[in-house]
Amino acid sequence: MKILVCISHVPDTTSKINFSEGDTKFDTNGVQFVINPNDEFGLTRAMWFKEKQGASVDVVNVGGAETEPTLRKALAIGADNAIRVNAEATDGFFVAKQLEKVVKDGGYDLVIAGRESIDYNGGMVPGMLAALTGANFVNTCIGLEVEGDTATVTREVDGGKETATAKLPLIVGGQKGLVEESDLRIPNMRGIMMARKKPLTVVDPVAAEEGVKTVQFEKPAPKGDVTLVSPDNIGELVDLLHNEAKVI
Repeated sequence: MKILVCISHVPDTTSKINFSEGDTKFDTNGVQFVINPNDEFGLTRAMWFKEKQGASVDVVNVGGAETEPTLRKALAIGADNAIRVNAEATDGFFVAKQLEKVVKDGGYDLVIAGRESIDYNGGMVPGMLAALTGANFVNTCIGLEVEGDTATVTREVDGGKETATAKLPLIVGGQKGLVEESDLRIPNMRGIMMARKKPLTVVDPVAAEEGVKTVQFEKPAPKGDVTLVSPDNIGELVDLLHNEAKVI
């Protein structure tokens, strides 16, 4: 089985976010970038298929040279090959068009992508990629098994879970639950050394219309002052909620 894992290069959630050039550009100074958490769950599941079923695992990213350390980390975790499409990831459709060519050229049986990236939270790419390639698609995937050319998938639905089967080729939008958090892997020294020798191929982007243009970024409004009330003074709390906050 040939697996492709889509990797997004995203800011660590603990990073302090700032903008430059009149709030039109994201300021990357001092920001640490990581593998998108939803993608990391998918990569870990792909490693399971590699170890238990002998699958080959490639990783792909759409981005500039600055994203290569993130791809190298995926190689250190255990992926066999990395592909970087040399283009800025401007919007979901543009990214899906770039991935479409990689998927078709590579002849992958299974493509695992995060259901969304934690920077823009668009949640568009896996479904668009499935539509472009004609592959079966399961989103919000929290369980995945493959036997022959049939996958058994479990996904989150409103109020519960749903289990279904699908034929390969298949694209899944994975998330937390695809593997346990305790199963996520930290690259060891041997993996890091081996990653330096593994192939990282840079390919040119295909022509694709950009459907989204960022005009300006805006930070959320700062949080207001906090009034502390003693737990012994319920009357004061009720008075503040009624007369000041006006929520009761």
